Amino acid sequence: MINTDRIIPVTKTDLISLYGVIMSLANVSAEALDPVNPGEFKVDSGDTPYLANEPLASLDFDASVETGTVYFVPAYDYVGFTKDGAAIPNGGDVVPDGASLYKAVLASNEVSVTEVRV
Repeated sequence: MINTDRIIPVTKTDLISLYGVIMSLANVSAEALDPVNPGEFKVDSGDTPYLANEPLASLDFDASVETGTVYFVPAYDYVGFTKDGAAIPNGGDVVPDGASLYKAVLASNEVSVTEVRV
């Protein structure tokens, strides 16, 4: 932490939007990904990295998507990733705390998940 004596609370934005700003400042581009239902996401194209715009419970990659990257905050009811509705291996530990930022990478029909740490 830069300043431990005069901490200013973040009150004008939500956490995921703040993550988006931080990623932008770090030159990490990510397009906002809207849910199809609350907490449920679908990726139809792996051409660009995405940032899920609300906590993610599940995400389905379209059958045509071979590779892709999604940044997300896991919802309390997080279940993981599928491809074309079918289960695929999901590697990596995810703590569904509704606050931590994770990066999921699809490659070779499996998803590797890592926590993004500062």
